[in-house]
Amino acid sequence: MNFELNQEQQQLADSVKRMIEKDYDFETRKKVVASAQGHSPAAWATFAELGLLGLPLSEESGGFGGGAVDLIAIMEAIGTGLVLEPYLSTVGLAGRLIDRHGSPAMKAGVLPAVVDGRCKLALAHYEAGGRFSNTAVALPAWREGNGYVIQGGKVAVIDAPLADQLLVSARTSGKAGDAGGISLFLVDAKAPGVSMKTYRTQDSLRGAEVSFDKVALSAESLVGAEGQGLAMLEEALDFAGALLCAEAVGAMKYACDTTLEYLKTRKQFGQNIGAFQALQHRMVDMCISTEQARSITYLACAKVGPDTPAAERSRTVAAARVKVADACRHVGQEAIQLHGGMGMTLEMKVSHTFKRLTMISQAFGDADYHLERFTAAA
Repeated sequence: MNFELNQEQQQLADSVKRMIEKDYDFETRKKVVASAQGHSPAAWATFAELGLLGLPLSEESGGFGGGAVDLIAIMEAIGTGLVLEPYLSTVGLAGRLIDRHGSPAMKAGVLPAVVDGRCKLALAHYEAGGRFSNTAVALPAWREGNGYVIQGGKVAVIDAPLADQLLVSARTSGKAGDAGGISLFLVDAKAPGVSMKTYRTQDSLRGAEVSFDKVALSAESLVGAEGQGLAMLEEALDFAGALLCAEAVGAMKYACDTTLEYLKTRKQFGQNIGAFQALQHRMVDMCISTEQARSITYLACAKVGPDTPAAERSRTVAAARVKVADACRHVGQEAIQLHGGMGMTLEMKVSHTFKRLTMISQAFGDADYHLERFTAAA
């Protein structure tokens, strides 16, 4: 498999890397974390100016029609810089799903605003007690007049406090656990009846528990066909899962680089600790884990296109998520160990990288969940 970026991809990657190094360094990130907004409007505007917000969207929607492979370099840069902006939620997950399955009116009303940076999106899918199951949707939606009404709650909605619109999974027929009967709705985050209990996650993102109290929706808020949302969700989550792997690779690359630099400068017993063979071996193992994760990430990103059969896509992404989760644990823990006690302090970026790697390994399903998916598809 070719791991080399083409000229356009390399230019885009260089632009994103320069922007993050210049305008989103670690000190700037700490200020963003402490802010009431929880993200940087200036950085989001720059993302829009660079065309990043439209990259995976179709040309008809104002995007560039890119695929997951085109987003790898961007996600790696986001992982390296520990960027807090809701890029994956808005563009790689909810935005792309709307682009593929929304009505022409919905796409015309939402996606140009996404591309311009005026609209942020979040997926409200998981429910209490459902773990990572995509069929454990119990929140009811019923027809009323010419539209729908939804009632219930969602948990662990990442980026919900930043979102202007929520993509909500609801059950229009059947019971929790059934594959059929799941529908997707686009809901205004400030609509009457929508409330949030917000919080900061361990990796400094913003999340919320979202409640819907008899929220009235128009018929035009339905995404795709009624009761056919599961297949759309699974495809979108696989695409987002592959991009998460790329973000993890970027974070692991930073962990390796900063740990290597520390081994070259920290002195013990009159010499740099990097001179000790045992630490050299551990450093090499970290780099091997990162490159193995990079390899399977490229494979997963190549397999999440619309032309790949669902079973093959699901199996490949599940394998990647398992391997990358194992690499996240290994690289993150070794980075902390080789830094010593100071690696746990909030003043060190590597400690925040470890937190982000830990959260990535749990997002959209942990390693055990994806191992079960892989086994079931074998």
